[in-house]
Amino acid sequence: MIIDCHTHAWDYWPYEPAVPDPTSRGRVEQLLWEMDRNKVDKAVLVCARIDHNPHNNDYGHTCVQQYPNRLLMFADVDCAWMENYHTPGAAGRLEEAAKKYQLKGYTHYLKDDYAWFESKEGLAFFEKTAELGLISSLALGAGWHPALRKLAKRFPAIVFLCHHMAGARASEQPPYPNLQEVLRSAEEPNIHIKLSGFHYVSQVAWDFPYSDSLWIVRKLYEHYGPQRLCWASDYPPVLWCMTYQQSLEAVRTHCTFIPDKDKELILGGNMQRLLGL
Repeated sequence: MIIDCHTHAWDYWPYEPAVPDPTSRGRVEQLLWEMDRNKVDKAVLVCARIDHNPHNNDYGHTCVQQYPNRLLMFADVDCAWMENYHTPGAAGRLEEAAKKYQLKGYTHYLKDDYAWFESKEGLAFFEKTAELGLISSLALGAGWHPALRKLAKRFPAIVFLCHHMAGARASEQPPYPNLQEVLRSAEEPNIHIKLSGFHYVSQVAWDFPYSDSLWIVRKLYEHYGPQRLCWASDYPPVLWCMTYQQSLEAVRTHCTFIPDKDKELILGGNMQRLLGL
């Protein structure tokens, strides 16, 4: 089974510059067509209530109901672009979303307010995460990792899933302090990494197969092992730099240092386990 653990779908294209087909370009049927073409079995919709899409959680839920054998959703809960970002009541909003959308996980995009993880509100939010058995899919930079490690140690039952190689960048200069923070987080067994966003990590966004990023993937593989890495496409934003197929082959074909049996875990087996499928 191949599972894409980070995709998006919108009923109106959210990005600038404007496109000629805003009501169709981001719709879920585009994603499903790519999945079918590349024999991807399932995908996680990472909801994002960004421009033009304040109801993206509702749209994601409609998609899952329409294609229940292909899709799951992680709701946008208090992400950085929301007015209620890190305001009182986060735990209650999480519980409400989990009940409304029957969630297995949620996504939370962060700014740089690192102390929130240890605040009263932050701790209540993650206590609720643990109570509900949810996967916490986090968009964060390398600066968050010291706080993330403390949080992971405090809540060992929570699966933390970091977006797009967790903030590592090929442009960083030795001794690679940000990468070292990302690698150190492998000490906590409940922190996982999405092998996605090669175009974010690379110094040249369009330079597939992103050879300048592969040494970082190797480091992640060596530190986290095959059981805590999960492939994702980041579709459709990925299309700015590469095709859906290339996002898959960046791992399947070009990460030659990963044995095939471990690629099976990374490309789907790990998410199958984490999602309880």
